[in-house]
Amino acid sequence: MNDLLPHLRDAPVPDALGALDDAVLAALATRRREQATGPRLLALAALLSLGTGVAAGSISGSPAVAAPPLSPFASNSVLAPSTLLDPR
Repeated sequence: MNDLLPHLRDAPVPDALGALDDAVLAALATRRREQATGPRLLALAALLSLGTGVAAGSISGSPAVAAPPLSPFASNSVLAPSTLLDPR
């Protein structure tokens, strides 16, 4: 390893190494711009989905009706023990 270190020291510096700082700073600037626009786009998407939901809900003409609750002790229930034991 001691023989390889002088060879590495004497090797020429790659040209791309000089432009590395500029590339890193440009990437950081791009990331800052993207982080600044992210919350705005998220708010816009939330408002758009909320508006779409309100519009779709108002188009429906009939009101929503709740289903009757299931009870295993009701006589006409599909969960009644007599219907579960009946092989028909």
